[in-house]
Amino acid sequence: MSAQLTVIGLGSGDENQLTLGIWKKLREAQRLYLRTAHHPVVAFLTENGVAFESFDAVYETHPDFIAVYDEIVKRLLAAAEEADGGEILYAVPGHPWVAERTTVLLRDACAERGIPFAALGGESFLDQAFLRFGFDPVEGFQLLDAAELAADRLDPRQHLLIGQVYDAFTASDAKLALMEIYPDEYPVTVGHALGVAGEERIRTVPLYELDREEGYGNLSLIYVPRSAEENLLNRSFGRLHEIVGILRSPGGCPWDREQTHDSLRKNLIEEAYEVLETIDEDDPDHMQEELGDLMLQVMLHAQIEEETGAFTVYDVIRTLNEKLIRRHPHVFGDVAAEDADEALANWQEVKRQEREGKEKKPASALDGIPRELPGLMKAWKLQKKAASVGFDWSDIRDVFAKVEEELAEVRETIVAEEPEETLGELGDLLFSVVNLARFLKTDPEEALAATNRKFYDRFRYVEEQIRLKGGKLDETGLDEMERYWQEAKTAVQEK
Repeated sequence: MSAQLTVIGLGSGDENQLTLGIWKKLREAQRLYLRTAHHPVVAFLTENGVAFESFDAVYETHPDFIAVYDEIVKRLLAAAEEADGGEILYAVPGHPWVAERTTVLLRDACAERGIPFAALGGESFLDQAFLRFGFDPVEGFQLLDAAELAADRLDPRQHLLIGQVYDAFTASDAKLALMEIYPDEYPVTVGHALGVAGEERIRTVPLYELDREEGYGNLSLIYVPRSAEENLLNRSFGRLHEIVGILRSPGGCPWDREQTHDSLRKNLIEEAYEVLETIDEDDPDHMQEELGDLMLQVMLHAQIEEETGAFTVYDVIRTLNEKLIRRHPHVFGDVAAEDADEALANWQEVKRQEREGKEKKPASALDGIPRELPGLMKAWKLQKKAASVGFDWSDIRDVFAKVEEELAEVRETIVAEEPEETLGELGDLLFSVVNLARFLKTDPEEALAATNRKFYDRFRYVEEQIRLKGGKLDETGLDEMERYWQEAKTAVQEK
């Protein structure tokens, strides 16, 4: 019969922080193991003749904490299985369930092997942190591991305690993560050996000096007080959600309250194109602003639905996360993709399977193209999908012939003075030109956007030349404008 494995907490400081119950267990222990003997209460145990064995040597023979913890658990399990009943006591710093990975590993391993398991509390470092740093946890606080600290987990509206700050390197990693949210001068407090008489040190420093503090070790903590400063809160997604909700509330903005999905349609399209413009301009600062405007449109549409109870923006994020994982089986699954083409093929296959699972009507090779796409883009996508199943020209000469044929038919309808026919034939001509662009592996939207920019720059040159000569555009003859236009071809390129 295996012995029971009982995990107990040694408290956060010296013997004065030991509970009476834990002290009785320690005195009566037949076999006592300590995760580490580097703890203020250990001297008291020795003075009182309490025998123990520590796992400090394990730390010296393994490269990381994960390996150390696995080895400790392995040895404890072996000791329990070799014993003939009784109890094996395993003592850890602080409280067994607060920032103590070995407790979790032992619990799970004991359940798998049928070994009796128990855990008894002790004062954790949190008790001393609340006392020494002087804040009430009911106000809201976060307890995070310095080794796993990330900006997206930080909430400036809550008090923050960072544990497992073993050395200056860990403190440096914590500093870099904090600087993603907090300003360099933000005051943070470092606490060493809280509650240990003669060893406790508490020092407040600006954030940028955090890794210059000396004395980091097993009993070190970082405390970052909560803040309601706008410059901190404005970096959080939660604050954005809150602001949009306020704008749409009865006491918010009259214009925002009146908006509907339909009224915002044109705004969504315009903001998307303004983002594209910043990409063309290669202007990161402007792009940052325009991406924010585009995000606002997403937030407004989601907020409208949240008000009806249909979904929230967090449902949107969840759906997107699930889709990204599902459609990247070569990243999150066991499907291979050696290059971008294979990755795209995986995406399309998953998308096809999803579509077939949702739709009752037979699937089409042309499915998945939004109805409201701009004409050139939609034509390009339609042709690309049709070509993927073999419906395509085999030679670019056939494509040129089709363009010429459609151009001739446009001329015929103009001569015949048939406006409705001209409209249809002009559409056919544009469609065939898009096909030519596809054969040339050129996005027609990008090609036309480049020409639009070129036209804009040259026409502005014409306007500028006329203005410099004291003329007016609407009073200038076409011959003079054409002369400036020809100059612009060289001048704008040189510029």
